[in-house]
Amino acid sequence: MPKARKKKVPVTSDGRDIVSPSSNPQTTRAVIRRFHVLLKKQGQLEHNPATTSNEAELKKINEELASMGGLAVYQRMSSIGQGSDRGGGSESVLIKWLVNMGFSKRDSMSKLRLLEVGALKPDNYASCSSWIDATPIDLRSRHPAIREQNFLMMEASENWEKWDVLSLSLVVNFVPEPRDRGRMLCVAHNFLRESGLLFLVLPLPCVENSRYLTLEHLGSLMTAIGFREVEKKWKQGGKMAYWLYRKVERDLHSDFSPFRKRCICRQGSSRNNFVILLQDQ
Repeated sequence: MPKARKKKVPVTSDGRDIVSPSSNPQTTRAVIRRFHVLLKKQGQLEHNPATTSNEAELKKINEELASMGGLAVYQRMSSIGQGSDRGGGSESVLIKWLVNMGFSKRDSMSKLRLLEVGALKPDNYASCSSWIDATPIDLRSRHPAIREQNFLMMEASENWEKWDVLSLSLVVNFVPEPRDRGRMLCVAHNFLRESGLLFLVLPLPCVENSRYLTLEHLGSLMTAIGFREVEKKWKQGGKMAYWLYRKVERDLHSDFSPFRKRCICRQGSSRNNFVILLQDQ
């Protein structure tokens, strides 16, 4: 009887903890939630004054992150969540909105320049290649076609008002520091051309169950930055929330003060602490 052929590991894999697409959905979500908790604690400790206890706690967190496989495993888990058997990726929502707005009728000479931040797959917009010129980036690339790049470290002069569409799908909630989340939205505004579009995706509990953020508060924050809501999609009790914003001229006298510090919007011990904070202009 011939030997069974050993399944090959993709050349883009680092070979650790290969996650099967059939992984249990509950397990996948639990791992992702644990990553979020650890990264938040890591960010807080790294920004606090160095003490013996802080250093010991930070070492413990780093060891647990390493034992879980690091960012590579988080990315693989998130990629599984984008599979067709789990509802597909968020890009399908954006594509539908863009089609409805008539952008699919553009010719190859006037393609939409789309920057996809936090891309887990290189071909999310391949079906729209005739009218979308997509540039996928991520902190740690899992494919040669995904550029390894920290969005907040991108050269401002090279990207100022360069992009027609910018996608931040499940990216802002993964940033540990609340002020870096706000800075990411402000950078997105700077990088978009006049009337450019921002696609924002967050887990719905980030705004529906936060003690520091509500849908109305998020809307006011986006208006202060210089965005006007064009589309939105979520359902009560759902897991995800999607928004499409259009860049508008920012009021230079816009008051950022309501968004510079945490303000309790909801009471209750079951609330989470997700918040987006802005810095002075």
